[in-house]
Amino acid sequence: MEGTMKTAVMLGIGEMGFEEREIPKAKDNEVLVKLEYVGICGSDLHYYETGAIGDYVVEPPFVLGHEPGGTVVEVGKDVKHLKVGDRVALEPGKTCGHCEFCKTGRYNLCPDVVFFATPPVDGVFQEYVAHEADLCFKLPDNVSTLEGALIEPLAVGFHAAMQGGARAGQTAVVMGAGCIGLVTMMALKAMGVSKVYVVDIMEKRLEKAMELGADGVINGSKTDAVEEVMKLTEGKGCDLAVETAGTQITTVQTIHMTKKGSTIVLVGYSKSGEMTLPMSLALDKELTFKTVFRYRHIYPMAIDAVASGKVNLKGIVTDIFGLDEVQKAMDYSVNNKADIVKAVIRIGEE
Repeated sequence: MEGTMKTAVMLGIGEMGFEEREIPKAKDNEVLVKLEYVGICGSDLHYYETGAIGDYVVEPPFVLGHEPGGTVVEVGKDVKHLKVGDRVALEPGKTCGHCEFCKTGRYNLCPDVVFFATPPVDGVFQEYVAHEADLCFKLPDNVSTLEGALIEPLAVGFHAAMQGGARAGQTAVVMGAGCIGLVTMMALKAMGVSKVYVVDIMEKRLEKAMELGADGVINGSKTDAVEEVMKLTEGKGCDLAVETAGTQITTVQTIHMTKKGSTIVLVGYSKSGEMTLPMSLALDKELTFKTVFRYRHIYPMAIDAVASGKVNLKGIVTDIFGLDEVQKAMDYSVNNKADIVKAVIRIGEE
């Protein structure tokens, strides 16, 4: 496809603008996707507010966005499983395929991953993208491209649930009711966990957790979350805790609220990158700590969970902005964290 496309670019900290760029060409193993929705992730906001995450530093003009859904408009000649008109969710990380992690199936740990919107790799706040066809997953007729865009965060939730060994009969607690906390709660429920409770300090997010199927919520600013979990579990503690808030307080609480021999999954990144934890208690309880870095082999399962009605992805979307409103979308997302659960950029109509 010839011509140019509108691309939203980050020009500096807190500043968005637009560029006309060439529509990319699909290679033989790629498809060209007309993007329709792209989710705004916490990492996008962090780059927008600070210009960096750890060693990843934005050099403007930089394109944010790594949660895309859209429709295939061109197919490379080696691509057999997709055709023009297919609606797809795009997995944003392209790995090398030959390191020890790729070869053992743990491709999310590949040191040479090329990931949308992770500097210096541009993201997808733009009208088209050419992407490896094997990383484009066809959506069933009853799954929209809006939901397709949200498969990416849902994949994190399913990976967290699987890292925790989630199963029927368990009681789980999710710390944090932001986007990742909510999709983790829904993934745990989809995997058959019997009771899932959600802890947060923002009332609107807790209401959203109940709406989406949590078995109960705890406002950590009004009550002691550990005491509440102990009450709810008749003094036993929970079998599984998933920490998505990325704070020391909530991580310490997971060590206190879990029963002996249980598992804690750490998903959230703390501001400083470091925490002080009561490790003697963790040793006494013989707790297992698991951590999460993105996801692997999850997209088909996540799409199926949405298609079968087990996960209500549309329910987490609180705000939709047009591509022209990208500055407003980013500023509103930064300044209204208590009200927004998930904001999405609509790039084109379905």
